Amino acid sequence: MDTIVFALPGNEDLGSKLSTLLKAEKGELTIRQFPDGETYIRIHSEVKGKRVIMVCTLNDPDTKLLPLYFLSQTAKALGADCTCLVAPYLAYMRQDKQFKSGEGITSAYFARLISNFADTLITIDPHLHRRNSMSEIYTVPCKVLHAAGLISAWIRNTIEKPVLIGPDSESEQWVEVVAKNAGAPFIVLEKTRRGDREVEVTVPQVERYREYSPVLVDDIISTARTMIETVGHLNKAGMKPPICIGIHGIFADNAFQDLMSAGAGQVITTDTIPHESNKIETGYLICNALRIMADKPENDHSTS
Repeated sequence: MDTIVFALPGNEDLGSKLSTLLKAEKGELTIRQFPDGETYIRIHSEVKGKRVIMVCTLNDPDTKLLPLYFLSQTAKALGADCTCLVAPYLAYMRQDKQFKSGEGITSAYFARLISNFADTLITIDPHLHRRNSMSEIYTVPCKVLHAAGLISAWIRNTIEKPVLIGPDSESEQWVEVVAKNAGAPFIVLEKTRRGDREVEVTVPQVERYREYSPVLVDDIISTARTMIETVGHLNKAGMKPPICIGIHGIFADNAFQDLMSAGAGQVITTDTIPHESNKIETGYLICNALRIMADKPENDHSTS
């Protein structure tokens, strides 16, 4: 089956990379708004009988969902065989239970919407917190990719004498995996409660790692408050300015500038969300997944 790749606005770089790697046609379309705010869409390329890949990372999802839906429906109306959504960052995963009476479980509602117009979904490290797999809320085949290997390789090839830092005990398992693959040591900050309102944070073995480059890794950098706090503890302990790495760089409000101002040496992210901090490419990872799903369309809700 022939493949054609459409990049929604803001996703042109990744769309071009995927079309080149897949040796697939680069789709042409027009998406704009009428004066009244409604969305206009027109597909200029031939899509009949083709697999349509829609590239659209879903930060700021409320403004992106309708154009994405209209693209999928238009492609199918024009005879596309199937539509595959490539959403490196997948929104609406955190609200996975009713925390307060009357709240909506929006992760489930959003999944239902996506499943109604995309035939398959590829994403990277979604926030599966209280859920074991995507199949609990998505009814279409999903491929979940992981960026830990890419991050480990970047650390191994770029940073001299790195030491991975976990901000708390909950992060230890994740940090340990990245550190092991990077061939680097890791430590986890120790927290001691001194009273109801006082918690002392210390850096274990700080003298041993004084000459190392500390590396903080997290899946999502949104407000960056956890990283900013951790950077402060490392600076207070006399360590080198840390390198902060995130898979998904949302950077709400002034989070990027706040993190740099707090004393971070560098802030590095993957390219799942376009940003000046993007240094780690995911194109090959996504391309391999697209090839696998094309060869095995029956692939059902994979999480690896």
